Parts: sequence; C-alpha cells; structure tokens
Amino acid sequence: MTSGDGPTVGGFGPPTSGDGPPTFRDESPTFRDESPTFRDESPTFRDESPTSRDGPPTGVVPVGSGLVGSTELTGRVAIVTGGAIGIGRAIAEDLGRAGARVVVADRAGAGGAADELRAAGMSAIGIEVDVSSEAATRELAGEVVREFGGIDILVNNAGIFTTLRPGPLEEIDVAEWQRVMDVNVLGSYLCIRAVVGPMRDRGGGRIVNIASTTAFKGVANLLHYVASKGAVIAMTRASARELGEDNILVNAVAPGFTVSDGILDGGAELAGLRRAAPGKRVLAREQRPQDVVGAVRFLAGPMSSFITGQTVVVDGGAFFH
Repeated sequence: MTSGDGPTVGGFGPPTSGDGPPTFRDESPTFRDESPTFRDESPTFRDESPTSRDGPPTGVVPVGSGLVGSTELTGRVAIVTGGAIGIGRAIAEDLGRAGARVVVADRAGAGGAADELRAAGMSAIGIEVDVSSEAATRELAGEVVREFGGIDILVNNAGIFTTLRPGPLEEIDVAEWQRVMDVNVLGSYLCIRAVVGPMRDRGGGRIVNIASTTAFKGVANLLHYVASKGAVIAMTRASARELGEDNILVNAVAPGFTVSDGILDGGAELAGLRRAAPGKRVLAREQRPQDVVGAVRFLAGPMSSFITGQTVVVDGGAFFH
C-alpha cells in the first residue's frame, strides 16, 4: 500500500500523482525485532487441484474470474511482452489485479487481450510490437510514456518455444536458430534498452525476464531454445550489475514445463512432454500459467527492493537451484 504523504516500506515511493512521478528510493525505517516467538499451528493444506493428461489443465482460473488481487502496484505502469496469451496473459492480468496499469505488448492479439482486461475492471492498453525490431521497441516505450507518463515495470516474456520441433543439434536450421535468438535474446535486450531511460526518469524500476529451467538442466534436442534462455539468465545478471546504481532491479523467473495455450495447440512431441512432466516434480501435477505469476508479481513489487540479479525457479520442485 502506498500513500501520497510519506515513504513506503520496500523501496517504492508514492504512486503517480500531480506532484511528480513515483520514485523507487528505499526510505523504509529499520526496526529491531522484539516480537515474541510463536509456534506455527496453522493447518497444513494439501494441493487437491485436479489435473488432466488429455485435455486442458483443470482447476485453472480463467481470465476475468477473480484472481486474488491487492493494491501493491497501484500507480505503476507495467509492460508485459508476449502478453496476449499463455504465461504472459496470466502475468498481465495478475499485475492488473495488483493495481498496475498494464501494457499488453504482442505481435498479435494485444488489443483483444487488453479489451478483456479492461472488461474485468483493470487499466490496460494493447500495443502490437515485434520485439526483435529496434525501431518497434523504441516506439513501444515512447507510446507507453505518452499514454501513461512513464514506465515502472518490464516483464520480458515474449519468446519462441512451442513452434520449435525438437531434434539433434546438427539438424537445427540456421535460419530457425537465428529466429529464436532474435526473439528470445535480442528481443529481451532491445526491450530493456528501450525502457531504461524512462525508468531512470521515474527514480528506478523493475525488470523481470522470463527464462526457463531448461538452461539449468541442459535439455537435449532443443539447443537453440536452451541456449537462448541461458543467455537471458546471463543478461539478467550482467544488466543487474550495470543498472543497480539507477535503482533498476533486474531479475528472472525460470518456469518449468507449463501447460499454456501453445502447449495445448502443439503436436505429439509437446503432448509427450506434458504427460511426463508431473512425474518429475516434487509437487506432482501439471504446471499452469497461474503458477508463475506470484513470483513475477513479487519481483515487480515493493517487497523485493533488495533483490537483484537473481533467477527464481518455479517448477514444482523438478529442479533445485
């Protein structure tokens, strides 16, 4: 929660007002912990959400159905690339429910997704963009600043995965390799570069890159994708060091195999990966887009004000990082 009268815990300043842009300067006081120690007697909850191996994951909360919200991001402006469908769509909705003004940025479907978010009571606009284009990413940032007055949060989610056909490394087409790098790596870099100036003008910001656990596992037969996500993790660390003095925090979230729109529309290879994934997890169920949003919201919000350069693995315990 924020107010226009004073500092807030977690490093976020007051939200946008007529007096100026929000700041990210950490003015939170230091307290000595004198609270008594309590024994945790809270009940233990077993995850009873159903799953399905043959159809869409059941138990998924559909867009507009009332995910738990808050006001922690009120007044913040958040860009979510690849935000029209899948994980990006879930992230865009969750940030909107936390009070952010959301920019759904995607090659197609951005306007329709934004319309649905607005119909659910959120502040959102859609902008179609090719993240691999320098000119397009600069125009994206410029349009957001003109519309909302600044940029506070970037979620680099746009990427290529579900359209790739697994195969030996020596059979990867060079053009396909380049296409993956252009979107997954160059696209993330260009979006970061485009928002850094506006974030400096606001006194800081949050950048959350969507990586993948495949970069840690070294998954075979998807070398171009795995290499691209390894690059995203390295980019996260290097840019965090470079941008820290500007109070721009850069972190990554690495999901496991997530049953999103592209997976549901995919072929036999993806169906096989989907069937196998739950058995490799400590939490043995399918991973859904909604499982990823909590980590993203945390890294985009005030409670992560002393965390940067990190990659948070969200995969139900398939990989311990």
